[in-house]
Amino acid sequence: MSTDPYSALGLSRDASQDEIKKAYRKIAKECHPDLKPGDTAAEIRFKAAAAAYDLLKDPETRARFDRGEIDASGQEKPQQQYYRSHSEAAGNPYRRAQAHGEYEDMSDIFAEFMRRQGGAGRSHGYRAPGQDRRYAMQISFLDAVFGATRPITLPGGDRLEVSIPVGVADGQTIRLRGKGDPGFGGGPNGDALVTISVAPHPVFRREGDDIHITLPITVDEAVLGGKVTTPTIDGPVAVTIPSGTSSGKTLRLKGKGVRQRGGTGRGDQLVEISIVMPDRIDDGLREFMETWRKSHSYNPRKGMPK
Repeated sequence: MSTDPYSALGLSRDASQDEIKKAYRKIAKECHPDLKPGDTAAEIRFKAAAAAYDLLKDPETRARFDRGEIDASGQEKPQQQYYRSHSEAAGNPYRRAQAHGEYEDMSDIFAEFMRRQGGAGRSHGYRAPGQDRRYAMQISFLDAVFGATRPITLPGGDRLEVSIPVGVADGQTIRLRGKGDPGFGGGPNGDALVTISVAPHPVFRREGDDIHITLPITVDEAVLGGKVTTPTIDGPVAVTIPSGTSSGKTLRLKGKGVRQRGGTGRGDQLVEISIVMPDRIDDGLREFMETWRKSHSYNPRKGMPK
């Protein structure tokens, strides 16, 4: 499989940030292990897409990759030119590798250093951190709102419990310190980076800390007003529909949104009203509206350009 993140998402290098996000979500919906358990090919594609999205979703990180400063895993690339220019200095014992040409990168220089010092068994205090490991996890809408603990399976088969913070956002990456690859020469372990994908909800939508919902009401509820029940993330509550409510009117339920990160406050729930006509217009309703129209006609489109 290609290590190029653009190829992993099926995109060209001039793709927009929105196209990158849409491509990742499409692959996540098609190949997530929860949706295709046991499908190794789908799991590999999903993991590659998740790693690619984690790299490219941040414009600054994407620009660094495009310039060749970091590789597809987000690791810094060796600055080869810097070491090559110093390798030609007089008296430098690593100026040229006998019969092997120039050293290509730092790993070559380090290997030669270890050889001259008597082998790889003597590290002489060299320490390096382990590589980070990247994972992807899809969670439910309400798990993202309220937080949860969910397991993730590591490549070796071990399971790792991931604590999902309250109010985590779609595309956010959770860093698990020390859960990556082991370090070298006593260096610290790398981290596990878990990118979160939030599954859509059939009723609720989220914008920042606010929850949005479209609430259908009947014609008589719109005309006469009254109390109706609306879903919220905490359960159903009663709201008052003012008499004469039109479609598109929005009611605000204070403190019924997502808990704000780092605080005790919450966002709001915004309820957009949608008037829904009955499936069938019976004779009684038709006759009433025809009579009403004759004496109460009005033009809601008055003032609009013709």
